[in-house]
Amino acid sequence: MVGVLLVTAAMVTASSLAQTVPVPKPAPKGRDGAQSGGGGPAVTGATQAPPNPVIPDPRRNVPSSIFQTFDANQKAQAAKVSAYLSSLSTLVGNFVQVGPDGSKTQGDFYIQKPGKVRFEYDAPSPIDIVADGSSLVVRDRKLATQDVYPLSQTPLRFLLSDRIDLMKDTNVVGVSADDVFVSVTIEEKQALVGTSRLLLMFGAKDGQLKQWTVTDPQGYDTTIAVYNLDSSKKLDPSMFKIDFTNYGPAPG
Repeated sequence: MVGVLLVTAAMVTASSLAQTVPVPKPAPKGRDGAQSGGGGPAVTGATQAPPNPVIPDPRRNVPSSIFQTFDANQKAQAAKVSAYLSSLSTLVGNFVQVGPDGSKTQGDFYIQKPGKVRFEYDAPSPIDIVADGSSLVVRDRKLATQDVYPLSQTPLRFLLSDRIDLMKDTNVVGVSADDVFVSVTIEEKQALVGTSRLLLMFGAKDGQLKQWTVTDPQGYDTTIAVYNLDSSKKLDPSMFKIDFTNYGPAPG
């Protein structure tokens, strides 16, 4: 399937191997061996429990229009989100993923901007997702196979951009805020595959990334909530190298 569906497809694959979310575990360690903490730009305290992801209403219908307009408050909220995303150079944490069927998986993630990310799913899932700045692979450790896609055709590129102005660089179709979340919805239309959406949600009080939802052109949602965030970690560049020697193309 065309690359824009990649992240959703990978998440569905991992979700099919889901397990019950266990009791909290320590935040992931950087390759230098230091342990991440919770919350803000640096380590801030005790390890957090896995959150319950907020699942969007499947009946929602986000209006899409090339004439979409936003008021001053919405533009200000989008500017805050853009500034926060642009301020990050690395981000490490844990995640809980909810697939379209409601099943849960969890694991660790590592981001190094621009363009590099690694998602490591906990057992029994054999899935890793790795982006090296230009390509993204969905790897099955058990089968020793992987699918390769251009990073430019995946929704993750918005999170991995070195600098971003959401209102200028993306097709924002919705901005909303309440006492808990600031939410930004980005829509993409591609002639061959249809329309997909990325819903980003940030804490209204701390401004930190809380979760995102990818909606594929068939309308299926995959939501990832992140926690125990640490943006002070220095990461080993080898974490983001794509292994073409030990992992071949997926069969078919």
